[in-house]
Amino acid sequence: MPLDGASVSGSPGRKSSAADGNSPGGEGGSGPSASGAPEGSGSAPSGGRADPGRAHGGSPTPSVSSGGGGGGGGGGGTSTGGSATLGGPAALSVSTPVREASDKRWCEKVTVSFHNTGGGAARSGTVTFGTHIIGALGIDWATIESTEDLPVPIAAGATRKKTWTVCVDAWRVPLGMHIETRDVSVQGE
Repeated sequence: MPLDGASVSGSPGRKSSAADGNSPGGEGGSGPSASGAPEGSGSAPSGGRADPGRAHGGSPTPSVSSGGGGGGGGGGGTSTGGSATLGGPAALSVSTPVREASDKRWCEKVTVSFHNTGGGAARSGTVTFGTHIIGALGIDWATIESTEDLPVPIAAGATRKKTWTVCVDAWRVPLGMHIETRDVSVQGE
């Protein structure tokens, strides 16, 4: 019955019971419970026999929790991954910094975009800038780090852009030298 066409089409409606741990992994475990068999009879032993022949079988619980990464083969695994991601923590990605010169050689304006690819909103965090001090001949003499607050909240799936004026101590940038903020990292929740 796990190979029956009805079990595949009915699996998205029954994913919540498969995610409870009553039946194994995204694809194989949802088949028996979606075909109408009672949950007690469609638990690990019968689903476990169907899974070893599949590429994603073996560890029932992790395949449900990591459905987005490992369940790309079947439609059921993909839908589990999508719903599991919506309830997950925030995951921020940072764009390449866009630099703009300032009237002082030891300062520059840096614009960065943050994209939240996670399931929850980013509510706090910090942005760390790595500002390189560049000599007249192009030699990178030092990197100075500075930290700013993350522009929060950033909702799930949203992108937020902010511009900061990043400066280092004036004595670090003598005449003929300049700064370049090349590195940006973020730590958030």
